[in-house]
Amino acid sequence: MTDALERIADALERMSPPALRAPDFDSADAFVWHVSPDRLIPVQRVNRVDLSLLIGVNRSRDTLLENTVRFARGMPANNALLWGARGMGKSSLVKAIHAEVRKSGAALKLVEVQREDLPSIGRLLNLLRAVPHRFVLFCDDLSFSHDDQHYKSLKAVLDGGIEGRPDNVVFYATSNRRHLMPRDMIENERSSAISPSEAVEEKVSLSDRFGLWLGFHPCTQDEYLAMIRGYCDAYGVAINDDTLRAEAIEWQATRGSRSGRVAWQYFTDLAGRQGVTLD
Repeated sequence: MTDALERIADALERMSPPALRAPDFDSADAFVWHVSPDRLIPVQRVNRVDLSLLIGVNRSRDTLLENTVRFARGMPANNALLWGARGMGKSSLVKAIHAEVRKSGAALKLVEVQREDLPSIGRLLNLLRAVPHRFVLFCDDLSFSHDDQHYKSLKAVLDGGIEGRPDNVVFYATSNRRHLMPRDMIENERSSAISPSEAVEEKVSLSDRFGLWLGFHPCTQDEYLAMIRGYCDAYGVAINDDTLRAEAIEWQATRGSRSGRVAWQYFTDLAGRQGVTLD
């Protein structure tokens, strides 16, 4: 009889888990949100590069930095959507700016949220609402398909519903798409829906809820080479300009693209060949 009661109690606890306890937010500068069960996992070392090494994104860098500094100081700030060419430093910029603002002593925390966990975002907001820190919620590579309902959960972050978005939370997202869904899907909605304009507007208008749209575009060859030279100088990798130019251009040709990510991949190979660690 006792065993049966214990099994029933365990089943009820799984169906209605206890309220989530806030972690020790002083233990780390960044956290990752997980569900089943809900928890915030501290990240002791964030994978990021220094802000000074991000080249070719000056306007987006300055705009997002100013917005984040205002937010960290307790002033009004906008949610931000960083969209555009892949590999051009969108997520790197968010992490680098967080580190830059932290240098001033601001109690600013970075919380990464996976796209598939967006339905749980309301529970996360309720947890953060009562915490005396300020939080940048960060969702990398955000996009939606035609039958994806996760975008409705995101509205709770951007608009806040009846409670309103917590004053100590701002949301930054990166995406390859300005409207967070493929263009051919938008056109399909227009052609197949009973009320085409309403069907499209419901999803496309989600991006309108971001106060800042920051575009990232493919870099020029000079910017690409400058990125690599910046990495070499920062990590103490010696190579003359002619050799760097020849190897880097050959590397981009084999990859079929030119971006900040390709620049870092070439530099990683170069550092490895020279026996230089990237701590």
